[in-house]
Amino acid sequence: MSRQDRLFELIQTLRAAEAPRTAQALAGTLEVSVRTVYRDIATLQAMRVPVEGAAGIGYVLRRGYDLPPLNFDTEEAEALRVGLALLARTGDSALVRAGQRVRDKIAALHGPAAWLNVAPFGAPFDDPHAGCVPVALIRQAVREERKLEIDYRVPDGEATCRVIRPLVVIYHLEVKMVAAWCELRHDFRHFRLDRIWGCTSLPDSFAGQGDALRTLWAEREGVDKVAAGLA
Repeated sequence: MSRQDRLFELIQTLRAAEAPRTAQALAGTLEVSVRTVYRDIATLQAMRVPVEGAAGIGYVLRRGYDLPPLNFDTEEAEALRVGLALLARTGDSALVRAGQRVRDKIAALHGPAAWLNVAPFGAPFDDPHAGCVPVALIRQAVREERKLEIDYRVPDGEATCRVIRPLVVIYHLEVKMVAAWCELRHDFRHFRLDRIWGCTSLPDSFAGQGDALRTLWAEREGVDKVAAGLA
């Protein structure tokens, strides 16, 4: 969980609390250390969020404080509901869970919309217990511009070890792929996630190169920059 997300969850947890919450209890809810909670509380107070209390006693959020509302009109809210429901087709379990949290927030503001249904059929869900590489690991490497070492196996059984610079996660209807710069081939390559049998995040990064490489990849593939999220 990013620090920004954690601060948001901390505010929401304090809003829902009926009594002061100790740092220890908050740490358990957020799955962080007590020291991290103390730092986050200090950060919120510095941002003028009305958190009151003290270490050893507990913290409360002054009544009446809330985050800015989601200002979506009816069409925008329905577009979001359908788009979020379509996440089930990606097979990306972490994104599906995040999407459900967003859908719950939209429902809390706009009410339910049970008449909007999306068939969930698509790529199989990533299941680390079944040997699948979590898509969240790939997405994190793209965000952090961190190299990955992958054990890649093609249908004929040939296995290769590659060091890649992951650039774009591509969700097809029945399969997920990562577009990357392959250091073995010295060129762009596309790797199906269901053929990655092992994946290790390396300490080496390619910080500052991601945007330029994605632009070159989009030009090479003839991908529209807006559709690819590069604009």
